[in-house]
Amino acid sequence: MGRLDGKVAVITGAAGGIGREATLLFSDEGARVCVADVADEHGEQTASEAREAFFQKVDVTDPKSVEEMYRATAERYGGIDILYNNAGIMPADDASILETEVDAWDRVQDVNTKGVYLCCKHGIPYLLERGGGSVINVASFVALAGAATSQISYTASKGAVLSMSRELAVEFARRGVRVNALCPGPVETPLLMRLLNETPGALERRLVHIPTGRLAQAKEIAYGALFLASDESSYVNGATFLVDGGLTAAYVTAE
Repeated sequence: MGRLDGKVAVITGAAGGIGREATLLFSDEGARVCVADVADEHGEQTASEAREAFFQKVDVTDPKSVEEMYRATAERYGGIDILYNNAGIMPADDASILETEVDAWDRVQDVNTKGVYLCCKHGIPYLLERGGGSVINVASFVALAGAATSQISYTASKGAVLSMSRELAVEFARRGVRVNALCPGPVETPLLMRLLNETPGALERRLVHIPTGRLAQAKEIAYGALFLASDESSYVNGATFLVDGGLTAAYVTAE
């Protein structure tokens, strides 16, 4: 018996990285999954490798696209139980506040903040129709810790997601909907590794602050999401769910 038997999940940003791992894991645990992303080829590939899933192209900044994503899922599977709002961007031109231009700021806020807002706004009503469900909004450890190597809009967006998640958790708790913020530490994804490899010493500079001495693997974050999606976390609501290897707890790490 799977931990998500009988449940329907919508995962945004599911074509690669953490979203892809979560799709395969949720599927293995019995869920039927909407693989939602802007990347057609990789999204279709992910869906084809899952037990029961389909790909839906979505632009999380577009209300009509988000509405269609949920409508297509509910029509196919009869309802929705889990929203895993994972889509996000971290572009190279989002840097120090002294360098980041308004267009770069807006682009990140549009996907990372507005995208979560739209997915919750149009997705939560489907959970209410089922009598409850789980919303997992992807924030980040950067919502809790500052960095001298700033990505100002990304950091601000993740702080907004964290606050939004708390408010929604309080608003909908008595209607059976749990809302939690999943806060990963640095994850070894192709996007992050590309950004770090562009600057000599960037990876080493970060690893010294992580007690485990390594970046997370995408599947390790997906397992955190699985717990939040499952009934095992039935009394977990409004949580800042850190999966960061102890990074935000650290002052001086072991030699």
